[in-house]
Amino acid sequence: MTYVMSDIHGCYKQYMEMLKLINLSEFDVLYVVGDVVDIGPQPIEVLQDMSYRANVIPIIGNHDYIACKILNQLSMELTEENVQEHYGSNLTNFNNDMSSWEAIGGSTTMEGFGKLSKEEREGILEYLSDFSMYEIVTVDDQVYILTHIGLPKGSKPDNLDDYDAYDFIGPDIHTDYNRMYYTDIILVTGHIPTFEIDEKYRGKIYGKKNNLALDAGAGYGEALACYCLETDKEYYIPIED
Repeated sequence: MTYVMSDIHGCYKQYMEMLKLINLSEFDVLYVVGDVVDIGPQPIEVLQDMSYRANVIPIIGNHDYIACKILNQLSMELTEENVQEHYGSNLTNFNNDMSSWEAIGGSTTMEGFGKLSKEEREGILEYLSDFSMYEIVTVDDQVYILTHIGLPKGSKPDNLDDYDAYDFIGPDIHTDYNRMYYTDIILVTGHIPTFEIDEKYRGKIYGKKNNLALDAGAGYGEALACYCLETDKEYYIPIED
C-alpha cells in the first residue's frame, strides 16, 4: 500500500501510533509531505525513526528547510579565524533567522538536536539535506504530485526539476484549494491546517477539486492524519493535551 502523511511537527507518540494503525510493513511506502520538525515535543525522534526506514520518503517542508539551514550553521566548528568568514556581516541575518525559527516552534528541534552526539547530529543533518522537493506517484493509473506547500509559479509536471527547494516552500508559494490545477492529476499538499481551508474539515483531511490537503492540525492540537492512495481510506490519531 501507498500512504501519505504530512505535518507531523514532532508528535512522535502519535506518529508511532499511526504506523501501528496502518500496520506499515516493509512492502508499503509512506510519503511524509513536509514539516516533520518543530512545535511538538520530539521532532528529533521522529526524524531518527524515519531515517531508519527505507520505505519512508520525506519531502521538504518550510519548517524542515529552516531547521536544516540553521542547524548546519550552528554545527560549524567556529574559530576566531573563520567566524568572520562564516558569519561576518550576515550575523544579523542569522540572528533574525534564529528568532523567526523560534517563533514558529523551532526550540523543540534545537533542544533535541543539542542532546545528540556529534555523529548523531551529522546523521540528522545529512538526512534533512536529502529530503525531496516533490514526488510524483502513480497508483492504479492515477497520478499524484506530492509537495509540501504547492507548486512553483509557471511550473508543469514535466519541468519540476528545473526548480530548487526554496521554489517549493518560499513565502510566495501557496495552493488555492478552490482551484483545480489538473483534471487528471491529484495535487497532495500539507502546510495549511485544513480548518483554515474549511472549518468543517477541522481535524480531518480535505479533498476537493483534485486537491488533497493532509494537515489535519497535529501542530495545533487537532489530529495527525494519514491517507491510503489505493483505498482512499483516512486514518487519524488525535493529539492529546
